[in-house]
Amino acid sequence: MNLTPCRICGGTSREHFTATVLGRYDVPFQYCEACDHIFAADPYWLEEAYSDAVVATDTDIAVRNIVTALKLASLYRMALNERGQGRYADVAGGYGLLVRLLRDLGFDCFWSDRYAQNLFARGFEYDSALGPCVAISAMEAVEHAVNPREFITAGLQDCGADTIVFSTGIFADGQPPLAKQWDYYALDHGQHIAFFSHRGLARLAERLGLHYHALGRLHLMTQRKIAPWRLKLASNPLLAVPVALQAMAALGSRRNQDQSQLLKALRQSRT
Repeated sequence: MNLTPCRICGGTSREHFTATVLGRYDVPFQYCEACDHIFAADPYWLEEAYSDAVVATDTDIAVRNIVTALKLASLYRMALNERGQGRYADVAGGYGLLVRLLRDLGFDCFWSDRYAQNLFARGFEYDSALGPCVAISAMEAVEHAVNPREFITAGLQDCGADTIVFSTGIFADGQPPLAKQWDYYALDHGQHIAFFSHRGLARLAERLGLHYHALGRLHLMTQRKIAPWRLKLASNPLLAVPVALQAMAALGSRRNQDQSQLLKALRQSRT
């Protein structure tokens, strides 16, 4: 077997296990010990796996987006000091539910996703003409990336941002699980192809020239120096709801103005 170099450092990797993907493809997964990174070297099945951008078995998609919106609102407000002037983009926006929720909470957030259809945030697709973003988010996305370094770099560059917030499952440092030891491999739907530990994400951030902060389920990579007390408050789950509601009160929900903007565009298209 010809081994693929590690997608984080370019160094030597080894075969870690072989598993059945989509119920019929026997696939080798490789592991880089230096980066604590597991990856599928040749994910040739992805087109089939993405025949539906959001898999039917993802039954927590709604509640996950609600919780994530509250956490991001707290993080943007407390850690990034958002006071109403910033712009944000969700670069793996799926159906746009997270963008819609963040706009409802007062954040000027836009959608982007090359694989999915924007259903909930139509009219608020990100374009570089809008100008640079303070930060981008990519929820449950880096584990889908063939090359995580390129995915993060492209997202930041395309949106003119210096900060990315993302979520992904992690394994314990230096303890890469085998196929049957971790459900997060999600072999049945075949969309997860890159896996990390905290140590591996720190290594990835180092290669990108970014600071890495683990914030529970969320992970922050940024060029900024953020005070530890801000990060601690922003990632406190007990504060997410009150901070998000305070942000909405201070910034003002965008629901009504967004509706007016969309109605205006609709009427203009009919003339």
